[in-house]
Amino acid sequence: MSFVEIGLIVDRAEKLLFIALLPPEEIQQYVNGIKQHFAEVYDSRAAQKSPPHITLQPPFKLHLEQLPFLEAKLEQFAPNQFPITLTLSGFSAFKPRVIYINVLKTPQLLALHKELTTYLEKSLNIVDRPSQTRPFAPHLTVAFRDLTKQNFCKAWVEFESRQVHFEFIVPKLTLLIHDRKRWQIGKEFLFGKV
Repeated sequence: MSFVEIGLIVDRAEKLLFIALLPPEEIQQYVNGIKQHFAEVYDSRAAQKSPPHITLQPPFKLHLEQLPFLEAKLEQFAPNQFPITLTLSGFSAFKPRVIYINVLKTPQLLALHKELTTYLEKSLNIVDRPSQTRPFAPHLTVAFRDLTKQNFCKAWVEFESRQVHFEFIVPKLTLLIHDRKRWQIGKEFLFGKV
């Protein structure tokens, strides 16, 4: 077996994952409609490669044999959390490429994010170093990466003042797994406190 073949085997043994909160199905449909608008009008399709979500733990690599251990840790974590109320309010941007629906930074959301990232670091050594150098900015992306600067400017004129408001309860954490083409829902972990 050559080194190239060994490298392919090792690469295939790793998966890219992240942990998020997903809105209810009707809100996902609304957001997917906006993503489709960006694809058709602004030639930006990258956001369509994942379900609408609010990232809590950014993408990280994990060997497949470690996946059951991660799932077991999340099964221990989630029952100790309350279902979380989230509010989506208006559009915002990380200029000059990302447009998103703003997620209000509630104390409950900030606490959940901090507890989860601390738990993952202590129990599994999963750490996103760039996230540790900036404040948590919860958001629900509708266009990014392949949105050109020129199309960003056009789209921002359309979306900057556009109104959107949803309030809903999320009863679970979601583990998403990349299948080399798009993000798929891997497993969900119900919050257990009432």
